[in-house]
Amino acid sequence: MTKSQKPPIHESWAHLRFSVVGQLLASPPAKGELRGELEKLAARTWRHPTSGEPVQFGLSTVERWYYRAARERRDPVGVLRRKIRKDAGRQGSLGEAIKAALQAQYGAHKSWSVQLHHDNLVALAEAKPEMAPVPSYSTVRRFLAAHGLFKRRRLTSRRTEGAERAEARLESREVRSYEAAYVNGLWHWDCHHGSKKVVTAKGDLVTPILFGVLDDHSRAACHLQWYLHESAEDVVHGLSQAIQKRGLPRSAMSDNGGAMTSHEIEEGLARLGVTHETTLSYSPYQNGKQENFWAQVEGRLIAMLEDVLDLTLAALNEATQAWVEQEYNRKVHSETGETPIARFLAGPDVTRPSPDSAALRLAFTRSDTRMQRRSDGTVLIEGRRFEVPGRYRHLTRVGLRYAAWDLTVVHLVDERTGAVLCRLYPQDKARNASGFRRPLDPISSEPRPPPAAGPPPLLAKLLAQQAATGLPPAYLPKDEGDEP
Repeated sequence: MTKSQKPPIHESWAHLRFSVVGQLLASPPAKGELRGELEKLAARTWRHPTSGEPVQFGLSTVERWYYRAARERRDPVGVLRRKIRKDAGRQGSLGEAIKAALQAQYGAHKSWSVQLHHDNLVALAEAKPEMAPVPSYSTVRRFLAAHGLFKRRRLTSRRTEGAERAEARLESREVRSYEAAYVNGLWHWDCHHGSKKVVTAKGDLVTPILFGVLDDHSRAACHLQWYLHESAEDVVHGLSQAIQKRGLPRSAMSDNGGAMTSHEIEEGLARLGVTHETTLSYSPYQNGKQENFWAQVEGRLIAMLEDVLDLTLAALNEATQAWVEQEYNRKVHSETGETPIARFLAGPDVTRPSPDSAALRLAFTRSDTRMQRRSDGTVLIEGRRFEVPGRYRHLTRVGLRYAAWDLTVVHLVDERTGAVLCRLYPQDKARNASGFRRPLDPISSEPRPPPAAGPPPLLAKLLAQQAATGLPPAYLPKDEGDEP
């Protein structure tokens, strides 16, 4: 059992004083006997509340305590607490010039230690004698603490506009912990650069990158996987596995990296009905659960692999799956008091069933449009030509869906509805050189009537008008003779 903490010094003194006069309040003495009882209490020895040494109190002191407690009926112990000094917290030894200089120093250098602030005050007083005397280190420390001017690590060494906004926001807005109310209500995902290198098939030592997805409510790790690069293709690969393992979430949060905010991911999440939010620039604390999880990965998983010299990516991924499923997801979480997997299964949840692999692959694609080349019915995608089926030859501009890293599957879509019409295949010029051509499919399903006989309506009208004038033709016929 842990020992109970000692009460504050002011409360300890109040308890001692009440123990001295409390018996007189419980059993008031008869008239004329009060002074004698007070003298007996003044003659007794009591234990000092902080040092534990024996101590005695004067008659007038005990008498003052008695009358103060007797007059207060609601809180007789509270009135016996030590009085707070009227100048408490004011620090009269600090002049206004010193206070202003300290606050200006902190505003410009929040990452400085108290000692560095004090040393700069000393140097400032040497240049400006009117600021002397310089307060002691402890006085400077108490002033900074009383005004909440604590040492803060800079968010970044870059002095960009975004970094300035982030620091101003952290200065003016409170930071609070949060938790989603439902399982799969909010997912966090991020990439972490590992501290241990792996050996590739080419014999190179490469630092792998861990992609991880966490459920906010349960803290369950939905999926972890190491990759050699941080790209949109790898993020989609890992995210698709997390969805197939745990179901579709309702919302998600990631950082602003290019791989996290690519067109394929943004449009894919929107098609799947997942709200995607990104953390503010230079504000990693918004994704604090993920950052804490990386520390566990390094402190436990990577620590157990520190003596493996020929670690491969496959072996690292196999060890990671074993660790996350057999230890992390089954270990009681310090904040929730439950194991992540048990909390995930217990709910409440807003989970939706996962689409199949083909649907997920189609979802994580980008939408684009191209102008169809009428001469051969092709469109250009990432420097390669794809053939549009003949039944869509009448379209000038066509809608497309594809992933930039995988052109093996390209779809033609209806721009108005987003419905997939058909797949497009790369142009095969060698096959086209064979001379075989497919017949053109009809554009419309309605039957086409036979060509009209006779001259066109406009020409027939003009001939009739010319005949109605009664004038001979306005040209001289020429006898060309018999045809050879």
